[in-house]
Amino acid sequence: MSSVGSPPVLRRPAPTVRRATVGALVASLAGGLLALGPVTTAQAAPALLSQGKTATASSTEGAAYAASAAVDGNLTGTRWASQWSDNQWLQVDLGRSATLSSATLVWEGAYGKGYQIQASENGTDWRTVTTVTAGDGGTDEVSLSGTGRYVRMNGQTRATGYGFSLWEFQVYGTTDTTGPTLPGGGDLGPNVHVIDPSTPNIQGKLDQVFQQQESAQFGSGRHAFLFKPGTYNGLNAQIGFYTQIAGLGLRPGDTTINGDVTVDAGWFNGNATQNFWRGAEGLTLNPVNGTNRWAVSQASSFRRMHVKGGLNLAPNGYGWASGGYIADSKIDGQVGNYSQQQWYTRESSIGGWSNSVWNQTFSGVQGAPATSFPEPRYTTLDTTPISREKPYLYLDGNEYKVFAPAKRVNARGTSWANGAPQGESVPLSQFYVVKPGATAATINQALAQGLHLLFTPGVYHVDQTINVNRANTIVLGLGLATIIPDNGVTAMKVADVDGVRLAGFLIDAGPVNSPTLLELGPQNSSADHAANPTTVQDVYIRIGGAGAGKATTSMVVNSDDAIIDHTWVWRADHGEGWGWETNRADYGVRVNGDDVLATGLFVEHFNKYDVEWYGERGRTIFYQNEKAYDAPNQAAIQNGSTKGYAAYRVDDSVNTHEAWGLGSYCNYNVDPTIVQDHGFKAPVKPGVKFHSLLVVSLGGMGHYNHVINDTGASTIPAGTSTVPSTVVSFP
Repeated sequence: MSSVGSPPVLRRPAPTVRRATVGALVASLAGGLLALGPVTTAQAAPALLSQGKTATASSTEGAAYAASAAVDGNLTGTRWASQWSDNQWLQVDLGRSATLSSATLVWEGAYGKGYQIQASENGTDWRTVTTVTAGDGGTDEVSLSGTGRYVRMNGQTRATGYGFSLWEFQVYGTTDTTGPTLPGGGDLGPNVHVIDPSTPNIQGKLDQVFQQQESAQFGSGRHAFLFKPGTYNGLNAQIGFYTQIAGLGLRPGDTTINGDVTVDAGWFNGNATQNFWRGAEGLTLNPVNGTNRWAVSQASSFRRMHVKGGLNLAPNGYGWASGGYIADSKIDGQVGNYSQQQWYTRESSIGGWSNSVWNQTFSGVQGAPATSFPEPRYTTLDTTPISREKPYLYLDGNEYKVFAPAKRVNARGTSWANGAPQGESVPLSQFYVVKPGATAATINQALAQGLHLLFTPGVYHVDQTINVNRANTIVLGLGLATIIPDNGVTAMKVADVDGVRLAGFLIDAGPVNSPTLLELGPQNSSADHAANPTTVQDVYIRIGGAGAGKATTSMVVNSDDAIIDHTWVWRADHGEGWGWETNRADYGVRVNGDDVLATGLFVEHFNKYDVEWYGERGRTIFYQNEKAYDAPNQAAIQNGSTKGYAAYRVDDSVNTHEAWGLGSYCNYNVDPTIVQDHGFKAPVKPGVKFHSLLVVSLGGMGHYNHVINDTGASTIPAGTSTVPSTVVSFP
């Protein structure tokens, strides 16, 4: 990886590199992950294994001192430097397990006096190979033994007041060379349309794809339009289903469209409530008439956008729209909410906001209206507690890279307001570029080899689970790439490791029931990931709609500290292959991990509970739900002595939980006499808190007796008027 940004002023000159002996080495023969027995794989002379591989660190002194600088082969030109404190580490992923022989550490003037060399097979469980207690700087050559895929310098004591600073960290050893190696990088395939300002007939290309995708709600077409940095004049990019438009600059200002990126609802008679599965990212827009139209509903993201004007979230004619998501964006003018039923905006800057239908929620948004729930129905948090922006593809000169933004704490406003965003870049050569026809076995081989995944636009059937076992792996989809599990397998499982990033793809249930579709961590996961959480962003799950599909539980979060940032988990209520038993799916999202945060959680139509929360200290900022339309009668949703299953349930065992801006709607159109006892269920404890809740009956098609537990008025007196029942705070 390479870091991006303006380097700070150097505070001290680099000393001449010299040979040095290590003051004291205490060899620690490690068991467990470090096998010290005879190695039976094909062997060769020890080789330099670390150069150019993925490196990460506990911290950096600044953008110019990224972890990747210590494995780039530039002996005295680039370096990694940590923050100025003890207990810092630098690690490198060798790509596959290796028999280790030695490490060379070329220290800058700020060297480590005491440090360990550690190894691991998964990037989480570490064993100490060697301990240095009296390092004297310069160049340390350290003998190693055992095996490992990950090797880490775990700095414990600094020799100076500065941080730990390495010109180069070189790991030597041998690897099994008998198997084939998959290449990283390559072209992006036929459904990624890379545009530059000299591309002929850009408008024609946009229009051609839009004609294919405008009403193809359950079609197989998938497309991404990627605009190289530059200025584009007179465009109206209409964005249909399964279409992504994005700039290829590091910052939104690198790619400017003097024109519009438009979503409207002409295909559906002016009703935008089914404008799903699309996205816009990383562009600056100068709308032709001063206001850009973005009339979307669930599973549609608007990220890293700068609109030099206003943004209209309603369709032409101001018909209904059903919610969406803005993050890390700047809207100079007013955002016209108009007919949008609900919306979540995170860490952005806006010139103002108009109207509130049911639930408009903001966190870390400059210019957001103050909390005034229940009327107007605004819920505003000054900052977002924890966040990390979605990874994205960009061009660094002529080289494709994926930028992985840094974690932010209590953030407000965009990540790029002050110039280059903070984070690290991963060259495309470290990704397996997945194209239609790739098998699950090949995808898993690429992961095992140490590659990240970039899914190009397409539909991918997998006959075995995709296993993401390596810490800091990026799985990024373009153009709403879609994964369908065959034969009832789980589509994807993530190990209980640090820093995995899943982003930009759709999981579509297959006709054979899957027990789960996405799992973060195995059952009983317990590792602490607070410093480097796993993130799930613009990852959508669908059961039915495009065809019969079944899954018992869609998403299970077992790992602690995970961030679920914008997802739509949907049991279909229209399309093909849907019906109370046809696309049976009892549970939407189940959270077992502690300290999990959801920002922008949309979960709808499950046969039983839509969301169940068992982990401690969970938080949700914005939740939108509709109960299953197609329940045949009251008995079908009877939950013991309770009428109906809550849309969001916190288990009685939980002591601490907090949520803001939640709404549940019912539209029992098969049997309008159905009644839910409540939309939300939670234990009554001091640490369990809810803010700004509502339930609403859509046209009187079924009703709620209460909002949460036995609190909140019934919707029955409202009749068919779709007037919500609200609770400002609970308990």
